[in-house]
Amino acid sequence: MQITEIYKSLQGESTHAGLPCVFVRLTGCNLRCSWCDSEYTFQGGRKMRSEEVLHEVKRLSPNGGLVEITGGEPMLQERELLPLMGTLIENGYRVLLETSGERPLARVPADVIKIVDVKCPHSGAADTFLAENLAAINPHDELKFVVSDRTDYEFAREFVREHNLAELANAVLFSPAFRKDATGARDSSHCVLDPQELAEWMLADEVPARLGLQLHKFIWDPAVKGV
Repeated sequence: MQITEIYKSLQGESTHAGLPCVFVRLTGCNLRCSWCDSEYTFQGGRKMRSEEVLHEVKRLSPNGGLVEITGGEPMLQERELLPLMGTLIENGYRVLLETSGERPLARVPADVIKIVDVKCPHSGAADTFLAENLAAINPHDELKFVVSDRTDYEFAREFVREHNLAELANAVLFSPAFRKDATGARDSSHCVLDPQELAEWMLADEVPARLGLQLHKFIWDPAVKGV
């Protein structure tokens, strides 16, 4: 499979935020989202066999732990990825899959924790979520909405209510969009939508979701890769 990078850091998002995690970032994406912070994954990378990926994961985290498969869009390499995720689980790792939900997810191993990004209107990739993927959501999975303004928020709020996501998944996450050219200051000034404003909307509407911030962008310079 084509791999952009493999590294160890702290998980910056989801309910696993703050935990040590090995990231396996695959190359390639068929979407061009407005707030994408990993455009460097669209091309390049290097070919690695599944055995090589497993070896590198073991080197970075020899005693098991958390592994996130991300991209790009990792499910574009489904044929190679599905057995790799199964092998990681067999080797004692807890596996997260970060995906856009634009690709079918029914064949993902049941033990994998899917973190599915439902694209909001101003993402540039609206209406790409496959409705059939709702049937593939397990109780330990999570759904994420990246919100840039009131329109995005209202879309996310209604999607959560319409599909009863709070009962379907382990967590629903609303995250303010982050400027992809951000650098320097490690604070919320780089957020496209002020987290305080998003928090107040969520409280007013009693949305059954949690506010998520990209923790790694508050620890390291937002422009730094591999963290």
